[in-house]
Amino acid sequence: MNRLPRILRVHHCAFAHGPGEEAHERFEKLLGLPVCHTEDGDGFVERMIPAGNSYVQVLEATGSGVVEKFVSKRGAALHHVAFEVDDVDEYLVDLRGKGVRLIDEVARPGGMGTRIAFIHPSEFGGLLVELVEDPNRDLT
Repeated sequence: MNRLPRILRVHHCAFAHGPGEEAHERFEKLLGLPVCHTEDGDGFVERMIPAGNSYVQVLEATGSGVVEKFVSKRGAALHHVAFEVDDVDEYLVDLRGKGVRLIDEVARPGGMGTRIAFIHPSEFGGLLVELVEDPNRDLT
């Protein structure tokens, strides 16, 4: 019997903004939520801010790339919602079987040692959705 993949929780909501806006500092100053992890990406800096059992991810555009393109088109705004799944590969097989349009046909490395894949925003009325598998999470 095939097991259906599971969504475990909302992993993070991502907010994108332009360079030098220091949005992450406002989360700490106003809400007491400090950054726990910072990582450089291709043309952006990713900052993870723990909030309960999930994160707020702040994406600062630092050069040309997908974040800068998004910010220049839409301004500072919600970029995507990410769901943690128990098996990203199984989810991609299931979604492909349903004819779902994917940005990532196979999972790729993500921040904090995760594996990720994005579903095309046309599938959710314009909302970009990310699937996250965290190999460090105990699923028992």
